[in-house]
Amino acid sequence: MDRQPVLEGDRLSLRPLRPDDWRALYVVASDPQIWAGHPSYDRWQEPVFRKFFADAMTRGGALAIIDKHAQSSAAGAGGEIIGSSQFDEPELTGPGEIEIGWSFLARKYWGRGYNAEFKRLMLAHALAHYERAIFQVGEDNAISRKAMENIGGVLTDRTRMLERGGGVMVRHVIYEVTREGLANGPLGRG
Repeated sequence: MDRQPVLEGDRLSLRPLRPDDWRALYVVASDPQIWAGHPSYDRWQEPVFRKFFADAMTRGGALAIIDKHAQSSAAGAGGEIIGSSQFDEPELTGPGEIEIGWSFLARKYWGRGYNAEFKRLMLAHALAHYERAIFQVGEDNAISRKAMENIGGVLTDRTRMLERGGGVMVRHVIYEVTREGLANGPLGRG
């Protein structure tokens, strides 16, 4: 599977994240409220976000989320960077699954269907190659857990401890979306 495809939706396009996207993406990520309920609550700080961005570039699979109807020279012709997301095949996934994560959007796009649109694009791409996509969500991250439920993510009994801001270990719960779940869930009916 191409982990850095170009995906086109009605309002959004996703394309491979590039090193020259740093400034435009940090403008979005520098809003502390985006990270307030997130286990990596300090990701709005420039040194922390620089490491996150560098890790995304090294790991591969990172995508810029572009609002096709906003204009910005940083995103190139026809769009403005409003967030990012990533595909990864971490060692802890099971056979036939890929992870989607590290996602964030500018707050002005929250609650308006943009999360569902970019997740639908990513899921359709991933599930053409894998049986299921997993999402690791901080157990106490109510906003992300609600977003997972809104797109039809099913909470599994799997958990994982991950190190987050300040070296603190944080319990993460794992949601999944299967091919059947995508077809029959809220994103497939939308």
